[in-house]
Amino acid sequence: MAAKHHYKSLLTWTGNKGSGTQNYKRYDRSYDIRIEGKPTLSGSSDPAFRGDSTRHNPEDMLLASISSCHMLWYLHLCSVNKIVVTTYEDPAVATMTMNADGSGQFSSATLNPQVTVSTQSDSQKAYELHHEANKMCFIARSMNFPINHKPTIKVAVE
Repeated sequence: MAAKHHYKSLLTWTGNKGSGTQNYKRYDRSYDIRIEGKPTLSGSSDPAFRGDSTRHNPEDMLLASISSCHMLWYLHLCSVNKIVVTTYEDPAVATMTMNADGSGQFSSATLNPQVTVSTQSDSQKAYELHHEANKMCFIARSMNFPINHKPTIKVAVE
């Protein structure tokens, strides 16, 4: 039997300014996400949808989830394949397509991992492991849109 992992969060809308959602323009899109034992995450909608630009929005968090899951799997795969990663950054981007009725969906995401490996590491193998990380990433496997990868591998100057 396959193992199952369960997750819990508590989302609380904090944007009621006294009259609830009585008027579309008079309530905040702010909320807090609480996960036991972790700092509270303050969120809002994207500023394009009347949100607070100083708070995280669901779209940003979805892209961050894809990028961080990929990185964690990639680091694991590098470790077990004797590739020493010394730096990792990913200026990831995603596109959300809006529909005429106001709904929308993500249509693509592109991860751009910029990785530095030690001189003793196989840089070609380091490059190839991005494909394997995508196959293993729980979040990427759950998406219904393409997740592209454009990794850059540098060898550290020692």
